[in-house]
Amino acid sequence: MSEIIKKLAKLVPGVDFIVGDNFLWSPANRTITYNKQSSGDKLATWSLLHETGHATLGHQNYESDIDLLLMEVAAWEKAKELAQNLNLKIDEDHIQDCLDTYRDWLHQRSTCPRCGLVSLQTSSFSYQCPNCSCTWKVTSSRFCRPYRLSKPTKTKTKTKVQTIFK
Repeated sequence: MSEIIKKLAKLVPGVDFIVGDNFLWSPANRTITYNKQSSGDKLATWSLLHETGHATLGHQNYESDIDLLLMEVAAWEKAKELAQNLNLKIDEDHIQDCLDTYRDWLHQRSTCPRCGLVSLQTSSFSYQCPNCSCTWKVTSSRFCRPYRLSKPTKTKTKTKVQTIFK
């Protein structure tokens, strides 16, 4: 892993690589955190390349859930380019499995708690169903189960809907 980090550091000057528990890109600190215990593991190498993809693309914040998914897709595309420059190959099934976690998360957040229709995001943490006009708030976290709190209607009382995210 140290050899790959040295090569990546040359490709993305101004970004520091630091040891931590997880793989992540911090735009505020301009750091890529990696897990040293997983050194030599191809999944770890792919994760490192993915986070370097975020850094290379200058990813900062996202405005909507779909923006986050698009950033993830772009980071994986950049990771494939970086891998090719290092004579590596990232398994496409692994990439799609990772993206599926975001797709599943997005689907659960956008599903209407009243009628089950996939709905439209109206603000960073709100959705509205075009079918039944139900509106609901979602958590700002992308690392926990999607909680949806729907607003009351004239005939219904306020309900809290919890969806289990696997």
